Amino acid sequence: MSVTQDLSFVSLISNASLLVQLVMAILLLVSIFSWTYIFRKLFAIRSAQVQTEEFERAFWSGGNLSALYEGANSNRGKSGGALERIFASGMGEFQKIRASYASKGAADPGALIDGARRAMRAAYQREMDALESHLAFLASVGSVSPYVGLFGTVWGIMNAFRGLANVQQATLASVAPGIAEALVATAIGLFAAIPAVVAYNRYSHDIDRLAIRFESFIEEFSNILQRQAR
Repeated sequence: MSVTQDLSFVSLISNASLLVQLVMAILLLVSIFSWTYIFRKLFAIRSAQVQTEEFERAFWSGGNLSALYEGANSNRGKSGGALERIFASGMGEFQKIRASYASKGAADPGALIDGARRAMRAAYQREMDALESHLAFLASVGSVSPYVGLFGTVWGIMNAFRGLANVQQATLASVAPGIAEALVATAIGLFAAIPAVVAYNRYSHDIDRLAIRFESFIEEFSNILQRQAR
């Protein structure tokens, strides 16, 4: 019973050396931040997917673009999604350039389309930056945490074998607690790294799919505006 108590998880952490405990504390803190970003990004991507589908249905339903643009402007900062903001940026720039040409006569179709496309590209970059935020942190956690935990493990094992120098007869019972508490650091490092890697790969895939939908919409909407400009 004493051996079981000595090798309990809490006991291993409390009896570890100061440096190993510091490594464990850092890894636990990083894991908390990682799980926070995982859930925040999960909700953000799901919301972006739902909002994109809703706006695509409204856009391709054949409604009036001016009415859709007014609705997008009223939704800004509220329930509007990324694709809706991209559309609003392009449509707004298209109308501004066309209004500026109204007093000069015929509008230049090329200038209209180029201005609208540049506005949509700028909005696209802003939306992608927002969607990709904190992904670099998850990637760093997934790649660095195992090595940080391994550093704590190596240091703990060194201390365990250093302690054997003062023992006349080394047995498994004497070295097991030191090695076990050192291996806890690696376990915590893997606990922080594995969810971060899985989340990073999944979210990167979902964001890439959204980016393809956004880019396809920009090209399709540019064709519609080109027909209107003529």
